[in-house]
Amino acid sequence: MRRTMVRYKVKPGQGDANQALVQQVYAQLEREQPAGLRYATFRLGDGVTFVHVAAQEADGEPMLPTFEAFQAFTAGLRERCEEMPVFSEFTEVGSYGVRKK
Repeated sequence: MRRTMVRYKVKPGQGDANQALVQQVYAQLEREQPAGLRYATFRLGDGVTFVHVAAQEADGEPMLPTFEAFQAFTAGLRERCEEMPVFSEFTEVGSYGVRKK
């Protein structure tokens, strides 16, 4: 399983617009129900820092960029950002209270 975390900070006043675009991604994912993908987004307490965590069961190319709503979200991300996205792959060491398949 491939796991990726992305963290970035949007410019002041861009938090709500960024969140709205992220919510459109979730609306498309809910409609299309892609198998083998887990995805979560968090908005930190400062209102401008976002963390996205994705886990994809199948090896190969990431699924998220194939979705139209995700493409719309990423299209203007650089212009919205104060701190550019930092990508990190990670390995799960353990978890509690997380439903596993």
